[in-house]
Amino acid sequence: MYTVLRTMLSALLFLIPASLFAQGFLKTSGQQIVNEKGENVLLRGIGLGGWMLQEGYMLRVPREGQQYRIKERIAALVGRERTEAFYDAWLANHTTRADIEAMKKWGFNSVRLPMHFNLYTLPADQEPIPGKDTWIEKGFRMTDSLLAWCRDNGLYLILDLHAAPGGQGNDLNISDRDGSKPSLWEDEAHQRKTVALWRKLAERYRNEPWIGAYDIINEPNFGFTDPAGDKNGTKEKDNARLRKLMMEITAAIREVDQKHIVIIEGNGWGNNYSGVLPLWDKNMVMSFHKYWNYNDDQSIAHILRYRQENNVPVWIGETGENSNVWFTEAIRLLEKNNIGWAWWPLKKIGINNPLEVKSNANYQQMLAYWQDPSKPRPHADSAYRGLMDLAMATNFHHNVLHQDVLDAMLRQPANPAAIPYAKVELKSGTVIPAVEYDYGANGFAYYDTDTANYRVSNPNHTGGNRGGAFRNDGVDIRRDDTGYAVINIAKGEWLQYTIDVRKTGTYTVKLLVAADTVGASIQLLGNGATLAPAKALGNESGWQVLEIPGVPLKKGPLPFRVRAEAGGYRLREIRFE
Repeated sequence: MYTVLRTMLSALLFLIPASLFAQGFLKTSGQQIVNEKGENVLLRGIGLGGWMLQEGYMLRVPREGQQYRIKERIAALVGRERTEAFYDAWLANHTTRADIEAMKKWGFNSVRLPMHFNLYTLPADQEPIPGKDTWIEKGFRMTDSLLAWCRDNGLYLILDLHAAPGGQGNDLNISDRDGSKPSLWEDEAHQRKTVALWRKLAERYRNEPWIGAYDIINEPNFGFTDPAGDKNGTKEKDNARLRKLMMEITAAIREVDQKHIVIIEGNGWGNNYSGVLPLWDKNMVMSFHKYWNYNDDQSIAHILRYRQENNVPVWIGETGENSNVWFTEAIRLLEKNNIGWAWWPLKKIGINNPLEVKSNANYQQMLAYWQDPSKPRPHADSAYRGLMDLAMATNFHHNVLHQDVLDAMLRQPANPAAIPYAKVELKSGTVIPAVEYDYGANGFAYYDTDTANYRVSNPNHTGGNRGGAFRNDGVDIRRDDTGYAVINIAKGEWLQYTIDVRKTGTYTVKLLVAADTVGASIQLLGNGATLAPAKALGNESGWQVLEIPGVPLKKGPLPFRVRAEAGGYRLREIRFE
């Protein structure tokens, strides 16, 4: 009876909305973010990049990647009415309740919403009455819906003004800025509207405990004193205009909302705080963005110094866009130092995010035409089909889930050990695709000599999956007309497959391989021990079957490795006979 009652109670608790278990408003306490119980809260989140604000690289758009330019080019192909239909479909599908429920299930506790101001208010130069604000309900309704999904799943929502009126930097794509017009920093009307927007948001959400914070200006990047030599403000010493505007935004927020955390970002894409300090509010967090640098103590020394000197919590508001190896390293480093993070982004075209948006042939034809206008111009109908198919592909139920990315982010920082990609019961005739090696860290599930992109720390230190397909580990994987293959295999590299041998015996292992250089050879290992002598590939061109007979396998689970004794080949599959 006790067991039955406990089961019934558990089921009832599952049905109770997560909002009833809220720990109240987040706030700062010294160098920590805490809930109302005073418990430390380590934010683990993802940014919804590409939803309200498209950036060209996420869509593989060549050259100008500002959203307004993408819209103009689409309209030139399909017309204004169809362009608006595409964007309506995009906004309706890209982020839904299913995305938030999945994030909760995976283990995240927060969401960062990159907002485009033009979903909430008109641009200053389009206001019917100068100096007044026309409010657009669409953006507020979208935010309300997202907040409801987050509340129901117990995730904190962080509002991030990603595209401010006029644009906050010279990296034009980030804020959808028209570089021929005055920026946020050069037009008082843009600044006034930015302040007014934040006051409106704070007034609307002041009583919402699941709003985690207000991230008031994303990645300012503007050279105030040397716009020609330091256009992105990475070396800027006089950030007086940035400080002034952020103080005005904070004051407007505090007129209506005394509870929510205000997050600030420095110049130079969030990291240059020269002239921004001292802090001016008691409930404030300093944000930093981290991309493509080493994941060692030195890489975050400045962040830790700012935290200590200002007795303030710090947060990595954006990071990602790298390999799984880099992801695991970064999260392990940050969490060791009690620094929360928001990954970037949840989904896009490409493999290095939890969810992948699949492209289509009609859309690819559009991209080819934009890249080279001498190529055939797509017909308006086919271009529109490609766009609408792409919008549908952004929906969670049509995304490709990258379990390898999630494993690298959420399990491997604490436990790098290999776990099976899938359950494989080994018997005669079993075939394992080469790309289905175990999940786990480099040196545990596989070994690759070139695993991540550290170009900011060292321009020559770049790597990762050079084939850009299927998985986001250090292993190079390419897709061709016949499927996926591991490529660029170098000496000493290996792949591990955890298999369940059903019957002790001697097997013949057949590897589908292709030699790229003369002298490539392969060795098989089990539990770290050599199973058979290394065998050289033939010199013929194209795919060949490399037979390795007499491989003894004992019944039970076995970490089986395919190792390059000498590199220079590709591997497609492994067959056991």
